[in-house]
Amino acid sequence: MRRLTVAIDGPAAAGKSTAARGLALRLGYTYLDTGGLYRALAYLYLTRENLDGPVDHAVLAEVLHGFEARPLSSGGFSVGGHNLGDELRTPEVGSAASKLAVIREVRDALTAQARKLAEGGGVVMEGRDAGTVILPDADLKFFLTASLEERSRRRFEELRERGERVTFEEVMAAEKARDERDSNRSLAPLRPAPDAVVLDTTGLTPEQVLEAIWREAARRFDIAETGPRSE
Repeated sequence: MRRLTVAIDGPAAAGKSTAARGLALRLGYTYLDTGGLYRALAYLYLTRENLDGPVDHAVLAEVLHGFEARPLSSGGFSVGGHNLGDELRTPEVGSAASKLAVIREVRDALTAQARKLAEGGGVVMEGRDAGTVILPDADLKFFLTASLEERSRRRFEELRERGERVTFEEVMAAEKARDERDSNRSLAPLRPAPDAVVLDTTGLTPEQVLEAIWREAARRFDIAETGPRSE
């Protein structure tokens, strides 16, 4: 059987990462976080310039030149010989990534890179426009969502576990602002693909979300688990 392409989209903290990694593990596929590409670019940009003001397009062009990220099994990326993981998950990098994502040359470059990484199939791609822009012909598409309160709670707990000193109100405000930017941008706005399976993960455990996705994949395709099951 040919190796499929699966796209899983949705807003931040909707459960995309855990579901996409789990599905990739079950299928023995490559997990690709397209948001991580933008975070990797934003991280490199922030090592050169802050984003308190307008984007410095000269600096951005230098960072984009030759930018190439290789996905790691851990979910991070290797860029220029450096492995990037937790440093890509900070609120500052996330905010910078969202701001850079509205710039056409950034989206064009990273969309092309994501498509190249998905060539040949065998990929579970997570993002905000994986099923609408990057892989419009993906074999299977999901759009995960959850209430703003639920997503903010998840993000708050994640940040606190990493030692970040933030309040729930700050996290919710950041999530709401990012939702508005992602949904209202002119380039590849956040929205479910017409043929995507929409799943509200509010109140669901990560295991329940993965099982729902797996059942739909198994229903549509004659697939068998080639990799180890997630626990």
